Amino acid sequence: MPSQATSQASVSESNRSRILQHLYHHGICSRAQIAKALSLTPAAITKITARLIEAGIIEETGDMEGRKNRRSIGLHLDGSRFHVIGVKFARTLVQIGVFDLAGATLSLEDLPTVSDDTIAQTIQAIHGKIHDLLDADPAIIAVGMAVPGPYLREVGYTAVVSSMQGWRTINFQQEFAGAFRVPVFVEQDARAGVLAQHLFSPDGQSENLAYYLLGEGVGLGVIDHGRLVNGAQGTATELGHTSVDVNGLPCDCGNVGCLERYCSAVAIHERVNAAGIIADSADMTHRQACNALFALADNGDRQALAIVDEAGRYIGYGCVTICNMANPSRVILGDIVAGAGQHLLDVVKDIVRRRVTPEVAEATDIRLSTLPADATVTGAAAVAITQFLDHPSMFFDIT
Repeated sequence: MPSQATSQASVSESNRSRILQHLYHHGICSRAQIAKALSLTPAAITKITARLIEAGIIEETGDMEGRKNRRSIGLHLDGSRFHVIGVKFARTLVQIGVFDLAGATLSLEDLPTVSDDTIAQTIQAIHGKIHDLLDADPAIIAVGMAVPGPYLREVGYTAVVSSMQGWRTINFQQEFAGAFRVPVFVEQDARAGVLAQHLFSPDGQSENLAYYLLGEGVGLGVIDHGRLVNGAQGTATELGHTSVDVNGLPCDCGNVGCLERYCSAVAIHERVNAAGIIADSADMTHRQACNALFALADNGDRQALAIVDEAGRYIGYGCVTICNMANPSRVILGDIVAGAGQHLLDVVKDIVRRRVTPEVAEATDIRLSTLPADATVTGAAAVAITQFLDHPSMFFDIT
């Protein structure tokens, strides 16, 4: 049973977090406005904010108009003062970027294309790159990493990485957790993506949101009534390994007919190679092959459109499962395959209209991601930012 001191520390941290969350989402506010919004006493707000100011997390901004024309002092969490590193692992693609708390991209780069034979070198390069970024930018307070699922959070491994099983040998926690001067947080890629959509989307926040990751793998992240859906081991909502054909193509996970085998960037690349419609497609990365295919489809090429339509139908079948399983108010399609654009979205919406209960289908807003950067690498940053907002005392000495 927790001691009284432990319980009080937990309450204090919760209140600090609530204040930071409020300032993060609402901008400059007075102490009176925060007290009213959070149902805390003015005295409590004054005490907590004084410590946050002393720790350098928030700052006073000067006078602002309060109730009954009284002057109040504004408080502000300046998102540009603190930076985080985001790292995206996507089988052959690793991206590293630096972001501010608002999700603005300060730098972003791709590491050389990864193969099973070069994973060890890639891990070494990530260590070196993160150290370089930390040395160059003292404002960096954390590193977030987004890795393919199903990611076993408690033990640090990804259980299955279809098409590149070498990643299964990497324990992300052991490899990175204590390697730098700042804390490192690891999350499944689609779950990181839904955090990015929740925090940064220009379309506004949604408390019931699904991010449908359509990259080198297929994944799903769900926020239900403002809370991230995790599961007992951190592998909930693993949509990519849901079977859509019980007699279908074998998958590295041991199942057959997995959704990922039909509409991931890897699966689409395989179909492009088999169709022979893009010169040298076998030598392209998955992203390059998909982008070339989508360009052909945009120009009306019938074979290209047929491949996009087939992938879109399978994505639609997955979306039917999302609607029935999670009932989100919004489903956002993102990553490489979402680059097929409006045509793909129309195919997906048509499947949902025909296969989902009308009341549910009509209430579900399905759209393409509008984030200015890839939602998974931005999501890796969002993982770190969320930890900062939830647990500020992990990052600053707040006494």
